[in-house]
Amino acid sequence: MSAWFLLLVALVALERIAELVVAKRNAKTMKRLGAVEYGAGHYPAMVALHTALLIGALVEVALRDRPFVPALGWPMLALVVTAQALRWWCITTLGPQWNTRILVAPGLPLVNRGPYALMRHPNYLAVVVEGMALPLVHTAWITAGLFTLLNGLVLHARIGAEDRALGQMSAIALSSRS
Repeated sequence: MSAWFLLLVALVALERIAELVVAKRNAKTMKRLGAVEYGAGHYPAMVALHTALLIGALVEVALRDRPFVPALGWPMLALVVTAQALRWWCITTLGPQWNTRILVAPGLPLVNRGPYALMRHPNYLAVVVEGMALPLVHTAWITAGLFTLLNGLVLHARIGAEDRALGQMSAIALSSRS
């Protein structure tokens, strides 16, 4: 395995730690505003899956002696960087409302600017792209495929929980206007 791929995965892991720091800070803010958590049941599976992505990519490359194929690796690296940029655009756009958990505080408006003006769940697009592209930077196609499949199941549960939470938030906002 190349040292630079190890460095890339380590940098993504550090990015994940930065996300958790931001999420913890934002959770405190949201809880002070009376936020309620939704969909907590799928959270441990999501954390395990994202951890397995990083470990799996390294293990597959090492054990299967996966090569770096420039025609695949460079475009996948560009997608990883693009996914990170989209993720941080989402984080900065949502501000204290962004979290790794689904926390909804009464009275806060639904954000519809930045990437949220373009699509309903842009952060999940970043997750899908990164989960496929990161392992493929070094041709770890088994990890990319397994993550994509399992992530589809997790995202199905998560997006359903988030949509229900946002629907309740909208209903509360509408009833308070009446």
